[in-house]
Amino acid sequence: MSTLKEVREKLAAKQADLHKVFSEAEVTTDSGEKGYDFTRVKCLGDGVKGSIAVAEKVKAMDAELNELGEQAETLEAAERAAKGMKDREKILNRPPMPGGRDDRGGVRGRIKSLGEMLAEEKSYSEWIQRGKPQGIDFSYDVLPSDILAKGMQVDTLLTKALMSTSAGFAPESVRLPGFVEATTRPLQLIDIIPMSQTGQAAIKYMEETTRTHAAAERAEGAAYAESTFAFTERSSDVRKITDSLPVTDEQLEDVPMMQGYVNGRLTFGLRQKLDTQVYVGNGTAPNLRGIANVAGIQTHAKGADPVPDAFYKAMTKIRTVGRAVPTHHVMHPEDWQDVRLLRTVDGVYIWGSPSEAGPERMWGLGVVQNEARAAGSGFVGSFQPAWISAFERSGVDIQVGYVGNQFGEGKRTVRGDMRAALVVFRPAAFCDVTGL
Repeated sequence: MSTLKEVREKLAAKQADLHKVFSEAEVTTDSGEKGYDFTRVKCLGDGVKGSIAVAEKVKAMDAELNELGEQAETLEAAERAAKGMKDREKILNRPPMPGGRDDRGGVRGRIKSLGEMLAEEKSYSEWIQRGKPQGIDFSYDVLPSDILAKGMQVDTLLTKALMSTSAGFAPESVRLPGFVEATTRPLQLIDIIPMSQTGQAAIKYMEETTRTHAAAERAEGAAYAESTFAFTERSSDVRKITDSLPVTDEQLEDVPMMQGYVNGRLTFGLRQKLDTQVYVGNGTAPNLRGIANVAGIQTHAKGADPVPDAFYKAMTKIRTVGRAVPTHHVMHPEDWQDVRLLRTVDGVYIWGSPSEAGPERMWGLGVVQNEARAAGSGFVGSFQPAWISAFERSGVDIQVGYVGNQFGEGKRTVRGDMRAALVVFRPAAFCDVTGL
């Protein structure tokens, strides 16, 4: 007969063996999806080879694990029953409570406090009437443990007055640590945009605006063909994003967590605004010019195509016109929802079973869900340093100081700012997909 500990140890060992089999069999397809190739399994020994033999072994191991799991559950239930039996025995053997009912249905005597016994003592009341001459001695035949227990409990048994929270001692309320955060849009786009540092107030760069290759075959002695190349200086100004919050001195000093909360909230807010600006900023100072408003980006209307087809055609435009390799799709969560719920005519979900999370990928590229732009439009882009980059001038800077009459009011202002610029070096490496 196995004990619960032995069954658990055996279950853990068998589970580790099965995990090793799956680890050896796991493969990644060209599209990035996970799968299993059981011909790769070696840990089962030379006697078990081939996908069918390994699969049968895996089935047997899984069945054995299920059986061990049921054994463990049965033993655990038995141990819980034994513990419950001991708890019930403790209740049966517990001394009777004062004021409760005895075996004959009568009321057991209630333990009186020292104050009650003193007030009922006849010799004490007579001593008071005599004007309290000298002192008085009297004794009680009572167990010390009863008096100590009486002094440490609230007397509610067989008393006339009802002890309640409204006319008694209110229950203690302890607040849980931390707080429930308010909902806000997370950072979604800047994580895939390359980030660099700059010490300038504007990002200036040269763009090759004319590139004409005239290479051609020529006969001996004929004039050489001549190509044409021209460059234009471009510039993207560094813009400033700011935020601030007034805080009392007591809040900063008495709650250390508040300092981290203020710093973290301001920092996140600045980067959240940058996340919005790099996507939909209109370019009018002091706004950045986001990808959606950069001149020269390509566009593709979905039309009657399914959404995946429209994005694939946008990928083709990036390859053939932009001469870049697309790396990411960007779309609103509601547009991605329509893709995730696509089904075949017989009701099979194309992007995986509803019981699975499913890959957030389309045509082999990662899908970035972004809410800074309304549903109905998306992007395909080549988010590589050669074609796009964000530049930080000073990063996020947090400062604390006094503003106006705050010194006399016991307040301080926590402020934060950052300076950044966005440069889309090759607009044709991005394609706006509309009409989703």
